[in-house]
Amino acid sequence: MARLLLLIIFIAFISLGIPDSLFGTAWPAINQEFGLPVSAAGYVTFAISGCTIISSLISAKVINKYGTGKVTAISVIMTAAALLGFAYSSNILWLCLFALPLGLGAGAVDSGLNNYVALHYKASHMNLLHCFYGVGVSISPYLMSLSLSEQNNWREGYYTVSLIQGVIALIVLLTLPVWKKANRSLQEDRGNVSKTVSLAYLFRLPSARAAWMTFISSCAIETTAGIWGSTFLVHTKGLSVESAAKYLTLYYIGMTAGRLLSGLLADKLSSWKLIHIGQSILAAALITLMLPIQSEFSAFALFMVGFGIAPIFPNLTHLTPANFGKDISQSMMGAQMAASYVGITIMPPLFGLLAQGIGMKLFPYYLAALFVIMILSITTLIRRLKKQNLYAPAKK
Repeated sequence: MARLLLLIIFIAFISLGIPDSLFGTAWPAINQEFGLPVSAAGYVTFAISGCTIISSLISAKVINKYGTGKVTAISVIMTAAALLGFAYSSNILWLCLFALPLGLGAGAVDSGLNNYVALHYKASHMNLLHCFYGVGVSISPYLMSLSLSEQNNWREGYYTVSLIQGVIALIVLLTLPVWKKANRSLQEDRGNVSKTVSLAYLFRLPSARAAWMTFISSCAIETTAGIWGSTFLVHTKGLSVESAAKYLTLYYIGMTAGRLLSGLLADKLSSWKLIHIGQSILAAALITLMLPIQSEFSAFALFMVGFGIAPIFPNLTHLTPANFGKDISQSMMGAQMAASYVGITIMPPLFGLLAQGIGMKLFPYYLAALFVIMILSITTLIRRLKKQNLYAPAKK
């Protein structure tokens, strides 16, 4: 039963990835139709991420009361409805309105499923979980690119992915009894230790602030690359909107492949080792992206950015119970997801404003600056964990 539940969780996590890559792919066509400045994308992403931060922060109370399964089902239904709303939006005000349920639906799912897998399954399962997220973020830009090839019909792209999201919502809803059966064995341990603590309590923990900064910067890299990668290829490399959308799919394929490989290696290498390997690949990819190279090589560099960033988030997430304790892991997970969306909320729109004044050539240098922040943050986190004898670089 635990394996069947894991499969359901994997499918549900696809729904988390589907919306994340869609807007960035469609934005060049949307802003042309609505006659908006490039930086206006920040209004929509801010609304999505702001609501996700709120739902992440309250996720511990909601999930501990209603259960991860029910919260997941309701949240996926909300995101499916929101995506359908995007398809019928006539201006940016409607996009911002439907961004609210899209963000609220994402936060609780992200926190709940990540913590559930971190508590009850292996590191390899966590990496595979985020590989399924990669499936979601890889499918949606490809489907959007097909729609864009037909007279920039981004609305058809949103309509198609809303149907896929609806099917996933139905699957999760119909399999709620599986959660009850599986939890009879899995949730016995969790029920004895789980408790809700305040954000102020977490803030006082020695490693919490460093962990939050690590999540902020790593997710800022991941999201900025996804939202602005297509626009970078259009404005800097001279590609058409539909061609750039197809090339951006490589970024998400790289992320998916990186998390699949990380999952396969997780039984042999520690989570910290996988994180360090990902950082090294990411550094090389960012240097390549800075070079004055042809569009095909830039697309490959974006693939490597996705491949390098891939193992960082899932492995840091899986380490949460070990780093902070199983008893408060759900509260800490919610705070970490909120921190992630702080980076997602602030940094991509900030890049949009800077790019509007400086130009899209700033893109790889902006990612590099975020990378430096991530390295400094994770170094601080490791140093503080060592003081508490919680850092385990070797596979046990």
